Amino acid sequence: MPRQLGVSQRALPENAVIVANFYDVESGRMDLDARGGGHAHEQFDIPIPRDGGISDLLAEAERTDRHFDYVICESIDRTARHMYYGTSIEHRLERAGVRLLAADEPFELSTVDGRKPKIATQLLTRRVKQSISEYYVVDMLEKAWDGYAVHAEAGFNIGKPCHGYRAKHVPHPVPAKRAKGIKKTFLEPDPAETPAVRKIFEWRVNERLSRRAIADRLNRDLERYPPPIPVDPGRAVGHWTDSNVRDIETNPKYTGYMVWNRRGRKNRGNRINPIEEWIWSAEPVHEPLVDLEIWLRAQEVGQHRFGSRSTSNTNVRHPQTKRSYLLRTYLFCDSCGRRMNGKTRRGHAYYVCAPKKGYVPEGHPAPGSFWVREDALVAKLDEFLSAHVFGAYRRSLLTYNLQELGVKAQREREDHIAALRHRIDDIAVKMKRVMRSLELFDNPDQDLIRDINDRRAELRERKAALETQLTEAEEQHE
Repeated sequence: MPRQLGVSQRALPENAVIVANFYDVESGRMDLDARGGGHAHEQFDIPIPRDGGISDLLAEAERTDRHFDYVICESIDRTARHMYYGTSIEHRLERAGVRLLAADEPFELSTVDGRKPKIATQLLTRRVKQSISEYYVVDMLEKAWDGYAVHAEAGFNIGKPCHGYRAKHVPHPVPAKRAKGIKKTFLEPDPAETPAVRKIFEWRVNERLSRRAIADRLNRDLERYPPPIPVDPGRAVGHWTDSNVRDIETNPKYTGYMVWNRRGRKNRGNRINPIEEWIWSAEPVHEPLVDLEIWLRAQEVGQHRFGSRSTSNTNVRHPQTKRSYLLRTYLFCDSCGRRMNGKTRRGHAYYVCAPKKGYVPEGHPAPGSFWVREDALVAKLDEFLSAHVFGAYRRSLLTYNLQELGVKAQREREDHIAALRHRIDDIAVKMKRVMRSLELFDNPDQDLIRDINDRRAELRERKAALETQLTEAEEQHE
């Protein structure tokens, strides 16, 4: 910033003075309406007073009582990294009667013999520089994108490891970067977090629970299922939310594959990209927490459950609701695939597929709607269950299921014990760090010593509680 200001000042005539400074610290490819509202400049100690950003500059230029005659920048590509936005800024200033100057371009501020300064060559040079600037940025973005794609295809993780995994650092393959201690990252399961991930997919696929219901179950035992911590720990809420469950359920990295480009960061407002644009590794590159088939089934549950509640009680958001429907969320029209909704007529409950007037879904006979009585469906369901589920072979099926549940419960206990041991080891490491921090001071004051003792006591208390849980879990395991 000081360099740009100095270059601009030296390019001005002796009788010209800079009366205001407008600058931003953000991407020059942003829409003009979105620029100028950030606070990134506050993180820097910039020794230049700031009168606003680009939006404030344009607003001031369009005022009749503005307090400047010209606008100058170090180079025209400093106004924007997108040619359209750069020319838009220039056009708005020109329309307001303010000329945009660049310190690296020749310019004249005064007329000679009443004739306007010639600017044709300057304009050509400016447009060439703007197009080159945009080309340079786009070219670098494309090369960076290709680099990230190759990075993901090789199995390296980008960004913070997703919940359930931790970073496994490996030496950087480039010798110069390896010499500086720079590393690349694979993923490996985190024993303290994997149980929650597996439970989310289990409840979602087997019980078809909503994300809210899954979050509620996880929140009942936060010691066993610690919630995710965001990139900014200050934003952590300390419990599971619907969005936490959604992020895990929709993340394909849990299948063992490395996947990148799932979200469009800027041009798509952080929305999910089409799946055909995702970059996948050719084969699994880290230990999977769920099978690919289970992950795909979890995505299908979301399509069928959209807008549906998991509980069997009446809708609490609508107190006037007088009844609930036994088969709500589970019935779909065989003709068009739409979920059927419940209605009551003359004291009888029905499930209905009734398209809106003038709209006929693909596969649905037109016109009309389908009505099925609940008591008829329940009777047929009872008949089916009696014949095919609770039949003569139910004892062998029950024995097999109990054996499967026993194996599953055993695996869950083992995972729980491993997670407790991991957390105890982590607290032991933290206690050592607390003591090392005391060694950094030759003459620590009493406040520091007291704070360190309080932290040690807190860690000891947490460690003792976890060791008690571990002892109980090991006794149950035996």
